[in-house]
Amino acid sequence: MRNKSISIGSVLIGILFVSLACSMPFSGQSSSDVKMTESALNFQGTALALRAQQATLDAALNNKNEPVSQPTEAPPPVTATPLPPTEEPTEKPTDAPPTPEPTLDIKTRIKKANVAIFEDIWGYSGLSGNRRVSMAVDHMGFSGGKVINTGDAYGTFKELLTGSTKWDLIVVSAESREGMKGEFWDYIEDQVRRGAGLVAEVYNLDNIGGGRISNLLQECGVGVQSDWYRQDNYDQLDYSILLLQPDHPIFNTPNSGISLVTPNIYWVGDAGDLLRLKSSGDAQMLAGLYQGHKSDYGVLASCMQERVIFQTFGTHDYRQDQTVPLWENMMTYALTNHFKYMDEQK
Repeated sequence: MRNKSISIGSVLIGILFVSLACSMPFSGQSSSDVKMTESALNFQGTALALRAQQATLDAALNNKNEPVSQPTEAPPPVTATPLPPTEEPTEKPTDAPPTPEPTLDIKTRIKKANVAIFEDIWGYSGLSGNRRVSMAVDHMGFSGGKVINTGDAYGTFKELLTGSTKWDLIVVSAESREGMKGEFWDYIEDQVRRGAGLVAEVYNLDNIGGGRISNLLQECGVGVQSDWYRQDNYDQLDYSILLLQPDHPIFNTPNSGISLVTPNIYWVGDAGDLLRLKSSGDAQMLAGLYQGHKSDYGVLASCMQERVIFQTFGTHDYRQDQTVPLWENMMTYALTNHFKYMDEQK
């Protein structure tokens, strides 16, 4: 066995010398040179295999009592497998109900609104041809709903308020010196509690504020501060009204540039009433006599989720090109918040 080991070693040495000689690089190799190189590499692989066998035989001779194990094959080389291209994870479909069809947009719903109007200057001297609420209504272009202006017909207005129609907006322009009184505010309050919007021009809250309108004023959060009146020297009364919140939608949507500082007096003596905020309700003052006063000396306020607007100055004491756009803005704002409120109640 020893001689066999030596013989194999000799063969190994010879093969290694040949392989080394053939693997040395040089320039100008011919095709035969390349073949010689390939043969040398094959010999080199054979030599390495014989060397492994020789090491195994030597170990067996040194320890005869241990079984001779056959050489194990080297594991195959690990090759890198390209990963498939990654994709964005997709959300697992849910069993949520389908989204319902969107409701009509607010502008379209306003066009189709049901509006009951009381405008008491229709038969008034010098004002019957200057119905500013009617002008604003015409400009808004209502269509598809029920829009009824009763003028100063109290009986017809009562029938509208107590009938079966679900009104979206109640408009009261009680500008004459008689005003809206008594039971009518019960009917109006019922409509507001049902969700209707309200725009009310009332100059005589100082006379009726303790009556049937008081519940509505209390819930709104406004009260009467005083009468806006100077009997001794009314011709020097400053009728100018300042916008306390000039960026508010009532002064900008859909009409902007509203100004009430250039009056054109029609009602001499009693200019209306001054409002103050109370601890109840959610009222905010929008216009008044003094810029720094946002809780008193007010003449225009909104409340009850912005569905209700109280105006305590006379429309015809100010320019038509300002008050007609203002009426349109007030009605638009009250209707917008009415529809939002009704959607929230569903």
